[in-house]
Amino acid sequence: MLSDADVDNKIPTQGLRYADASDSEYYILLTKDKKPICRTRCLNPPEHLPHHWNVNDIVPTSKIILDGMSHCFLSPAPECSRDHNEWRRFLIYLQGRDMVAIAKFKFWEFYILPPNQTSNFTNIRVAYKMEKTRNASNGRGHGESGRSCQVVRPTATKANINDSPTLPVNIVKETVSREYACIQAGPLEKNFVRADPSYLQTLGQAHSGWIFGAIAELVDNSRDAKATKLEISIESIYFKKAGKDIPMLSIIDDGHGMTHQDVVRMTYFGHKQPDADDPNRIGRFGVGFKTGAMRLGKDALVLTQTADSRSIAFLSQSLNQGKDNLEIPIVSYYRKGQFMELDTVVQSEATAKYNLKSIKEFSPFNKYLIGEKAGLFQDKCTGTQIYIWNLDQWGSNYCLEWDNGLNGGSSFHQGDILIRSRRIRSRPGQISQKVPLDHSLRSYLEVIFLVPRMKIYVQGSLVRSRPLAKSLNKTCVETGIIMGKSAHLTLGRCQLEWEQMNCGIFLYWHGRLIEAYKRVGGMIHNGDTGRGVIGVIDVSDLMDEGNGLVWVHNNKQGFLDCEPYARLEEWLGKVADEYWDNKFDSLNVVKDGALYKPDQEWVQCNKCRKWRMLDPGFDTKSLPVEWFCYMKPFEGLCDLPEQKVDAGVVTVSAKRTGYDSRENSLPFEGIATIKVEDMSSDSIGLSRMAEDSSPLKRIRRGLPRACKKV
Repeated sequence: MLSDADVDNKIPTQGLRYADASDSEYYILLTKDKKPICRTRCLNPPEHLPHHWNVNDIVPTSKIILDGMSHCFLSPAPECSRDHNEWRRFLIYLQGRDMVAIAKFKFWEFYILPPNQTSNFTNIRVAYKMEKTRNASNGRGHGESGRSCQVVRPTATKANINDSPTLPVNIVKETVSREYACIQAGPLEKNFVRADPSYLQTLGQAHSGWIFGAIAELVDNSRDAKATKLEISIESIYFKKAGKDIPMLSIIDDGHGMTHQDVVRMTYFGHKQPDADDPNRIGRFGVGFKTGAMRLGKDALVLTQTADSRSIAFLSQSLNQGKDNLEIPIVSYYRKGQFMELDTVVQSEATAKYNLKSIKEFSPFNKYLIGEKAGLFQDKCTGTQIYIWNLDQWGSNYCLEWDNGLNGGSSFHQGDILIRSRRIRSRPGQISQKVPLDHSLRSYLEVIFLVPRMKIYVQGSLVRSRPLAKSLNKTCVETGIIMGKSAHLTLGRCQLEWEQMNCGIFLYWHGRLIEAYKRVGGMIHNGDTGRGVIGVIDVSDLMDEGNGLVWVHNNKQGFLDCEPYARLEEWLGKVADEYWDNKFDSLNVVKDGALYKPDQEWVQCNKCRKWRMLDPGFDTKSLPVEWFCYMKPFEGLCDLPEQKVDAGVVTVSAKRTGYDSRENSLPFEGIATIKVEDMSSDSIGLSRMAEDSSPLKRIRRGLPRACKKV
């Protein structure tokens, strides 16, 4: 019989690979419920043995039959006193209760047997079995015709697991020999997909039509992480490999951060969509970070921190150039007091050193820069930092250009990130060439969220979010039923959009802008129809099919061609046409060209992020850039509740950052019956003035008649 002394001497058995003097040590991490127990060393490991065993179940020994099973042995290889103590506690538990710990995999099942009463816990017997049948679709096994490969077990008497720690040598040899022969004949094999590094470039093409959609993916992740502050900027940094300064885009938030498991999941190419719909969560496809980062640049580094851990991940086209399979280095640490120590539970020290070396070689980040960026977390603060370089190019220059604005926090000229081409996105019926949010990141982020709570900074300047539900002049809410679901559309008029010849509907999903200036009805066929009319609707309920299915493109810049969307377009067109026909076809113009203000003026506190209603006629231009509740004219506390608006209803602002109203412009005034409105005294007065005024005569343009050629 094979004794403990034979195991210590590592006597080989035919067909099974044992660790002798020439073999490298085979280490296995033993865990329970994904919590580490101890690092162990397998004395006689079989081929292709997993390096990580997680105990799935612990059952009484009476339920386990060991007939025909092969055996290997584990000995402790603790890295610290904690591992040594956990190993003894684990085995004492199995020994005292006569239990067997089970670790299951796709092709393996391991049974960690309880030690004998006289055992010193140095060599623990493990019984194991693997799947040894492989049936192809034609009923034939690999290497054999007409029959599957099966292992014929030798006849053996049922052994008590508390008897001698091994089976007889002849049974072990014969069993292993038959197993090895079957493996050579062809075990069960599955075809797994290999990710070629060129796939990273393919992922970036998801946002090839509009690069701001890529930035929006990263902004969505920050909102899902419950961040209260987000900073987006482009700065120059020295890259030793390039030998020069290069621009690097940084996106930094103060969300809850990601654990090692979260970072690994983030690098997956998609994941299972949730069965239940979370109205407060935007991300759901599992590709946003990859598609967004690879559209913006060739290389991206993620530095994230939770209360107990810190991780670094490197998604790089430069690193993987010329390789056959995609490599994504990840290095993780755990908190030990005030310091972060290398987490050897999720990675070996050698792997961590190799990954760090790769990051330093193919990125501008050395140990000093990584330490500097990690210092931004400050003590135990959490958050995620994303850095992207080798930015996408437009001809001989970069696709993006950036402006830091004026120093001192000036509101006159704030920093911005712009699309170099200044191209207007293609929309049916679009004739205007003045759509700032198509090429200005600041303008886009002003209206990106239905309910703006997160403070967003672009090039160091705060983006002043618009009180979207509170800014239109004489709003009108239309309610309809589409495929059994309620829809609320807010329509109103915006002087700025009228001057820029814009109009259309803003469609939001889960509080995030999906489509802007969508022309419907008569707006598609006539550039002047609906001029200045803006509508906003939240279509979350309508576009969520249920069971995790949604009718939204995975780039979140449009909706799928489906029946709910077709019905929505039809209803929007009908309502918008009626609104225009009834209220704006007969148009009166004010002589003095008075500017129309929103129904109410609102301001947002820079601390509690609540919106406060101001007195009618108050000049919001007199407010400072950073306003708080204790300031005039509110002079209250942040604890006071915010005035709420109807759920699912939002309007688009009549003014954007940098808009300079012209006193000599001629606004329009439509006289109509408003279904839902909250008109101030000023707006009522303007309406009466419009009714009393006579229309202006059209000014003739062109050369005088005397100058015309005969």
